[in-house]
Amino acid sequence: MAAVAAVLCLTSATVALLPASSSAVTGPASGGKTVAEGGHTVRISRTEYGVPHILARDFDGLGYGYGYAFAQDNVCELADHVVTLRGERSRFFGSDGEPGEGEVQGSNLASDTYYSGQLRAGTVRQLLAKKAPLGPTTELRRMVEGYAAGYNRYLRDTGVDHLPDPTCKGKPWVRPITALDVWSVVYDVNRVTATVPLVPDIGDAKPPTTTAADGKETEASSAAATLATATATATATATATATATATDIGSNGWALGRDATRTGNAMVLANPHLPWAVGYFRLYQVQLTIPGTLDVSGAGLYGTPLVEIGHNRTLAWTHTASDAEHASLYALKLAPGDPTSYVLDGRTVPMERRSVPVTVRGADGKLKTVERTLYSSHFGPVLSSGWTTTTAYAIRDANADNLRSMNTWLAMGKAQNLGQLRAAQDEFQGVPWTYTLAADTTGGTYFTDSSAVPHLTDAQLAHCTLPNDEGPTALDGSTSACAWGSDPDALVPGVYGPSRQPKLSRTDYVANSNNGPQYVNPEAQITGLPGVYDTDPHLDGRAQLGLDMIAQRRDGTDGLGAPGFTESTLRDSMLGNRVRSAETGRDDIVGMCRAHPSLTATDGTLVDVTQACTTLARWDTRADTTSRGIVLWSTFYNRLLDGGPPDTWRRVPYDPAQPLTTPRGFNGEDSRVQRALADAVQEFAARDLPVDVELGAVQKWDGIPLPGCDAGCFDVVEASPDSGSGTPTAGAFGTTFLMTVELTPDGPRAHTLLTYGQSANPASPHFSDQTRLFSRKQWVMERSTPAEIAGDPALEVTTLRR
Repeated sequence: MAAVAAVLCLTSATVALLPASSSAVTGPASGGKTVAEGGHTVRISRTEYGVPHILARDFDGLGYGYGYAFAQDNVCELADHVVTLRGERSRFFGSDGEPGEGEVQGSNLASDTYYSGQLRAGTVRQLLAKKAPLGPTTELRRMVEGYAAGYNRYLRDTGVDHLPDPTCKGKPWVRPITALDVWSVVYDVNRVTATVPLVPDIGDAKPPTTTAADGKETEASSAAATLATATATATATATATATATATDIGSNGWALGRDATRTGNAMVLANPHLPWAVGYFRLYQVQLTIPGTLDVSGAGLYGTPLVEIGHNRTLAWTHTASDAEHASLYALKLAPGDPTSYVLDGRTVPMERRSVPVTVRGADGKLKTVERTLYSSHFGPVLSSGWTTTTAYAIRDANADNLRSMNTWLAMGKAQNLGQLRAAQDEFQGVPWTYTLAADTTGGTYFTDSSAVPHLTDAQLAHCTLPNDEGPTALDGSTSACAWGSDPDALVPGVYGPSRQPKLSRTDYVANSNNGPQYVNPEAQITGLPGVYDTDPHLDGRAQLGLDMIAQRRDGTDGLGAPGFTESTLRDSMLGNRVRSAETGRDDIVGMCRAHPSLTATDGTLVDVTQACTTLARWDTRADTTSRGIVLWSTFYNRLLDGGPPDTWRRVPYDPAQPLTTPRGFNGEDSRVQRALADAVQEFAARDLPVDVELGAVQKWDGIPLPGCDAGCFDVVEASPDSGSGTPTAGAFGTTFLMTVELTPDGPRAHTLLTYGQSANPASPHFSDQTRLFSRKQWVMERSTPAEIAGDPALEVTTLRR
């Protein structure tokens, strides 16, 4: 009872924290401990599944506790990322060593060239030198200083040679971090959909060369023959990432208002889809409390000091990846005879060159310095891909000057209602690449894309987009008429301001599954936006399914009981594992294979599909771990999608007058449909898999069966049978941090699920403990009040004296 009373006392807004002289508080399960170093105290209370609740009296202490707790679970992840951000991978792992976990494939030398160049240029330091709102607020500066100190405290107390994670135990690259390192993590996260994927391309950029008569290499005066190959690479690496189309990130997000719920209380569903084994994309669950100042629960990306998806007592929010552009690729017209100069408005402009020394460890273990050069233009860094004697490509990132994101999220965590959340986003304009969906205790909901979007008009896009017959889709970089404009209310130049951003307030719902803003609520369509915000009215199957699920729950036709959402039916909807492509087309395929029991595969082989047909007919059209047929369906469906434009084989093609229900179904007489099923059956035979194999047998994390799929599923999961095993882990993608929140008059009622657990350390009990829950469709009841935390039988309390 002493422990319960102490925790209740400590989390009261009216009672001070323990003084330095106070004794340790013992948790009822495994005991508490006090880690002494004098001064103020910080309380870390861990509830079941290792979720830390950080309690402090100020922002220094809050950051201190957060940094310490995160290091306990993920010290190796942050240490490894800091090596990258300091440009030191070649020093420790060699120039051709493996990139850091989650880093884009490319040489360590290229990565180090880029990040060392950033440090030498003082990019992050210059942003830190700015006053808020452009630079961090005083509270955040203190919190980040505390975060670094807390991480270092854990490292110092534990010792590198005694770290619990074998990944970095005893490694020389595990060292104390600085506040600048943490801010560098934040800066990298903000640019992760644009510049960061192109780091190898930027770090390896160099002018084309040719062989002169004397046999020496010189800067080329003509290398047009390299254009096709180079621009093909640029198309694959630059265009796909520079436009930030969320290929590798995604989410489902719902904010349900008082008119959509049975209780009249607003609710929020968070369901981000992210890589499971990528450090800067992994999420960490935490509660952060300064009595009377901040009390926010949720999750944040590794190495960032705040909650980015979560709730407080009266407000909840989530994010989904915005489909807007967050960068632009520019084609530079190079000056004749000089591939390091370009033509802009008729003038020849030399590229900026920055010399970068990189320390490299050789095969003999000795260190040497390699001199490298980075090239930049008026539009941003120059890429290696596509650089010929006539053309080069540069990337301009709308988040290149964004260190404001943490300002925004801290202000959102403090906000008590939707009006204050909107004011926070408008003031700091720091959300980098996501939509926001939110609700408050009034029962209202709100949607916006407040992310950093290039200020390009439709007229500019029409006039400036160059033909891409010989290269990637890019804007004309030879004229400033194609440069970004700006808005009077934009905090920084070059982006759209708050008055031009899409926004919608409703009392029924707003929902998004990475589609454009138009159909966030079909009853109140958002139109008239600039094209860079994605005005394509097409909805993919997942977005259509999400809207169907909301409509069917509101009218009670989904089999989950009386109409209207409760928090329970919200959870059931989320993990119902519905597959829209099957719901609208499975019967078409069964009819086809019954009519054609033998189908011709791509290689001309006649394939018996009788057993496959029986499997699909018996399948429940769900992607549960025990479902038989989903693996076959996903294989068939993805082969069909890879074969070309979809509408030619659809039973009902896309109809702009019916965007919520078309396209759908399959034309069973189409040769590609028949060939795709035959190929799928052939593939199963080659892999020695039965066509009715259970999903959980082929999709696992750390040996645990996983639900979900990528064939028009709401619960997106992609994994192999050995995902989560090995060092580094094999990887998986999809549902990560699940959160359902009901904002009741008596406080929030929430359930969460961090699908891969709190720790990336395979030796930790929290590496996959929540994966087992996910496999069984079980949730964790969130504990956020003093009584709930104190009543947890698994409670472990650590008191840090700082």
